[in-house]
Amino acid sequence: MPGENLSRDEARERAALLSVDGYEVSLDLRSAVGGGDGEPRTFRSVTTIRFRCAEPGAASFADLIAPGVTSVSLNGRDLDPGEVFDGSRIALEDLAAENVLVVDARCAYSRTGEGLHRFVDPEDGEVYLYTQYEPADARRVFANFEQPDLKAPYRFEVRVPEGWTAWSNGAGELVDGVWRFAETKPISTYITCVVAGPYHYVTDSYSRTFEDGSKLEIPLGAMCRKGLAPHFDADDVFLVTKQGLDFFHDHFDYPYPFGKYDQAFVPEYNLGAMENPGLVTFREEYIFRGKVTRASYEARANVILHEMAHMWFGDLVTMEWWDDLWLKESFADFMGTFANVGATRFTDAWITFANRRKAWAYRADQLPSTHPITADIRDLEDAKLNFDGITYAKGASVLKQLVAYVGQDAFLEGARRYFKRNAYGNTRLGDLLSVLAETSGRDMTVWARAWLQTAGVNSLTPQVLLDTEGGRIAELAILQEAPPSHPELRPHRVAVGLYRRTPEGAVERYARVETDVDGPRTVVAELAGAEAPELVLVNDDDLTYCKIRFDATSMATLRAHLGALTDPLARALCWSALWNLTRDGLLPARDFIGLVLRFAGRESDIGVLQMLHAWANSALVHYTARAWRERGGELLAEGALRELRAAAPGSEQQLAWARFFADVARGEQDLRLLQELLEGTVTLDGLEVDQELRWAFLEPLATHGLADEPALAAELARDDTASGKRHHVRCLAARPSAAVKAQAWAQVVESDALSNALVEATILGFDQPSQRELTAPYAQLYFAAIERVWRERSIQIGMDVVRGLFPSYQDRPETLEATDVWLAAHQDAAPALRRLVLEARDDLARALAAQECDAAAADR
Repeated sequence: MPGENLSRDEARERAALLSVDGYEVSLDLRSAVGGGDGEPRTFRSVTTIRFRCAEPGAASFADLIAPGVTSVSLNGRDLDPGEVFDGSRIALEDLAAENVLVVDARCAYSRTGEGLHRFVDPEDGEVYLYTQYEPADARRVFANFEQPDLKAPYRFEVRVPEGWTAWSNGAGELVDGVWRFAETKPISTYITCVVAGPYHYVTDSYSRTFEDGSKLEIPLGAMCRKGLAPHFDADDVFLVTKQGLDFFHDHFDYPYPFGKYDQAFVPEYNLGAMENPGLVTFREEYIFRGKVTRASYEARANVILHEMAHMWFGDLVTMEWWDDLWLKESFADFMGTFANVGATRFTDAWITFANRRKAWAYRADQLPSTHPITADIRDLEDAKLNFDGITYAKGASVLKQLVAYVGQDAFLEGARRYFKRNAYGNTRLGDLLSVLAETSGRDMTVWARAWLQTAGVNSLTPQVLLDTEGGRIAELAILQEAPPSHPELRPHRVAVGLYRRTPEGAVERYARVETDVDGPRTVVAELAGAEAPELVLVNDDDLTYCKIRFDATSMATLRAHLGALTDPLARALCWSALWNLTRDGLLPARDFIGLVLRFAGRESDIGVLQMLHAWANSALVHYTARAWRERGGELLAEGALRELRAAAPGSEQQLAWARFFADVARGEQDLRLLQELLEGTVTLDGLEVDQELRWAFLEPLATHGLADEPALAAELARDDTASGKRHHVRCLAARPSAAVKAQAWAQVVESDALSNALVEATILGFDQPSQRELTAPYAQLYFAAIERVWRERSIQIGMDVVRGLFPSYQDRPETLEATDVWLAAHQDAAPALRRLVLEARDDLARALAAQECDAAAADR
């Protein structure tokens, strides 16, 4: 049989043949504690599936990835596991019209975050379990038909060690030592879930009375490891949860359908979160051990609301196959910000969306692997890689543009009809477009073809012609361009803003017009006769998805007065546009760094400030000319320290600048200051050097050889926790030693002993921009190893290794050539692996082009 990588054709064939009436799954997880029974450590999984077959006598298969199968029974007939189970599939021959399949298996606990993950807390030795399945890892825990359109109700029962609690999608109770859970509504395999262990658990409740007098009661729960309980601000989690439930009930007109609403913050989680109905899982890093900025709380609220939106978009109504993954992810990404602005204290969340989420989309949409929002997903490996900036952030951006196009009321009414018509079912693109056409009165096919079924990002540039006196606009036009690889020009609903300086020096908008851009040149007739602007912003208010460009006058204004732009969203859009110009090799990286040094200290939005820090550091290490890089680093460190000392004591700006200073510190004096702040011999008024900040200061010291193994061990003893272990591993791998790099490489590439979280930490420590010469020999080793790693390791670890260890800091033409040689010699490699290498190659080529642009600026 073809094996683990289920194809779309196989799924369609199976969906046409089978329909599933229900699952009963019994898991015995008592083996999670105590001495293991060898490697891998396993648990017993017994699954009963009741299903129908449209063609009696036909053959099909069930999915299961397990070290062993004890027994298989089909319609009371015992099958030989050795004959019917090949390690990933169970062959099912001579099916009846109605069937009962019973599979008794030994399944393996996971250390990669895929399937049933087992984590041992180094702080107290406690064991914690949770499942993560998307797109297709439920088959690592129980036998099933692993595709989204074979929905069914589930009954789970779970045996756990004494003193543990278990949770699943339905409400549970402990009966005779077994946790038994209420039957679910019909849902897909990938959103079933089990969490078990000695978790710290907090409860609350939500209630709502509807217009007809009926009342909805939702039990709320939130959990984390016991070691994180002192830091767990469950009250804020519940606050955002209740605000979100109110908001979505107001707008969706469909009561939350899955009973309870638990939220589990779990360790070593690969994703941000997962929308399992009734039991949402999150990465535990959303519980903050130290002081963080408002941006971190906003990000957590956004994720909570994103996952909640999935209860309707994705769980209640699910895409038929992963081609239409956007039907859930784009909507949830849009709704997360929409609800954050409309329901919570984070009313400026669209600024974060414009600045951070769209940056992800712009990068993804310019890679060679870019794809339409409605993608061509041939198989599960394709699906795994398409949880990307196109499916999430570009899709959400396009939906924001759709709201501007059809109107918010028509958009939300379309959503309401979509839920009611397709509840507990599966859909395709056409199902959504049909309801939107009904509610908006517009033909959605042209819009969908332009925005959902083509790839690439357009650039919009203002063209301003003044009258003969130069005081007023004679004509303002918007020029639309597309890259040659994706030449589609699209209809854009945009706002055009005109800005100028006030007598007090502020840059403010004095005119705004909404218009439809279509074709290569669109004249904005309404702005003829307006006073001449100093800045034209062609996507003001961020209505559409495009790269913003500037005319010469606007660019000169930004160079001189960007910090005086008073509107925070307009300012964020300008910063985003300048970053795109830098990435595109049109603005020298040193100029972008200069703008950050000059104006970032005036930035009021903390999320934008932290994004500017990340961009400036990326510009330095990837896009500056090699000859200027050292000087650029000195300037960034000087500027960061200056702003750190100037920031208000105890402010989030002070914390952000402290972290950025640690990121860019490189000189002897800067590193000595970090050491003194760690030791407490120097203090900055209001700056609390908590444990998380201590690790942030220690990493650059380790990277530059000023924190040795005993010093790092001492810090681990001070913070002997799961988080401390990750930081310690990262710092160890960051030390500037050939022996250290060899050990780190071997731990990640030649061994599978490390968990997913420690693989990630080791990779992050290994690859340091200040250690280019030290890691240069690993470029050749990388290309020799990646095909074997992809073949032998799980897809998640394979992705981490292929992305994380690509020699991006060996930014020379020779590395580009070596990449091309590998691609040419591995035409038949797994398409998902080739995609990752192609993406890394594109980033490297972009960096080399930007470096040429920056080098040319040295001659000015």
